[in-house]
Amino acid sequence: MFKRPSFFIALAGIIAVTLLVLRLQRGEPPAVPLVEPPRAPYADSVGARGIVEGRGENVRVTPNVAGRVQRVFVKVGGQVRAGEPLFQLDSREAESTVGLQEAQVAVLRAKVKEAEVPLADRMDSLARTQALRKKDVASQDDSQRAYFAAEAARMQLERAKADLLLAEAQLREARVQLDLLTVRAPRDAEVLQVNIREGEYAAVNATEPPVLLGDTRVLQLRADVDEDSASRVRPGAAAVAFPKGTRSDPLPLRFVRIEPYILPKRSLTGDSTERVDTRVLQVIYEFEEHTLPVYPGQQMDVFIESGAASPTPRP
Repeated sequence: MFKRPSFFIALAGIIAVTLLVLRLQRGEPPAVPLVEPPRAPYADSVGARGIVEGRGENVRVTPNVAGRVQRVFVKVGGQVRAGEPLFQLDSREAESTVGLQEAQVAVLRAKVKEAEVPLADRMDSLARTQALRKKDVASQDDSQRAYFAAEAARMQLERAKADLLLAEAQLREARVQLDLLTVRAPRDAEVLQVNIREGEYAAVNATEPPVLLGDTRVLQLRADVDEDSASRVRPGAAAVAFPKGTRSDPLPLRFVRIEPYILPKRSLTGDSTERVDTRVLQVIYEFEEHTLPVYPGQQMDVFIESGAASPTPRP
C-alpha cells in the first residue's frame, strides 16, 4: 500500500534533478553591457589606457624641508609665473636664526675695526724702532720685540677677518634656509591641485603633492601599453582616443615620442579584473581641442595602429 506513493515521489525527484542539470548546462545568457565599448578604427591595433596631462608633463611641487604650512598663496585654476610663491612654511625659527647671524656679523665687523687699531700702533712702533736701530740708539732686542708685537697684531686682525667671513657665510646659509620655506613655481603653469591648507603639516615625500602644476594650453596623452604588446608599437604610428565611457567622437592623436624605459604600471583604473603586476611602455601623444571637454587626469581608451607582421621564427 505504501510502495506506490514512494515510487511516485522517487520518480518526481529524478525528474526534478534531471531538469536542474539541464538548466545548469545551458548556462546564463551573456550580460548586455550598459555602454557599448569603443571599437578600434584600424584593422590591426594595440589597445592602451591613457591619462590626460599638460604639455611638458605635470609638476609635483613639494617643499624642500618638512614643516607646518603658514600661508597658501594660490588657488586651483589660477595661473602662476615662474618664481611666484605657492605656499610658505612656518618661518619664525628661520627668521630668528637670520637675525642672530646678522647681529653676529655686526659684532665681528666691529672686532675687525678694533683689531686694526693695535696693528697700526704696532707698525708705527716697529718703524720708529727700526729707525733708531739704524742710529744705534735702539738695541737689536728692542727691534725684535717691536717686530713680534706687530706680527701678533697682524695675526689678531687676520683672525678677526676670518671669523667675520665665517659669520657672513653662516648668515647666507640662514637666509637660504629662510628662502627655502617659501616654495615657488618652477615654471609658468596652471594650478591643477592644492592639497594643503594653512595649519597643516607638509611632508617632503607625501603621497599627494602639496601643489600640482601643469601647462593646460596644450594637452597631451600618456598611453600605457602592456609590455606584451610593446613590440607592436612603432614610432609615428597613428592613434585615436575615446573618452572613457563613450564610443563616438574619436579624438585624433599626434605622435610625440616613446618613453624608452618600460616601467611598472602606476595609473590604475580601479577595475577588479585589472592586472597591477605588469609593466607598461608609455607613448606620448598630443591632441587639439575636442567637442567634448577634456581635463587633465582624465582616462581615455587609446587605439594605436600596429600593422606589424608577426616575426618569422628562427630554427
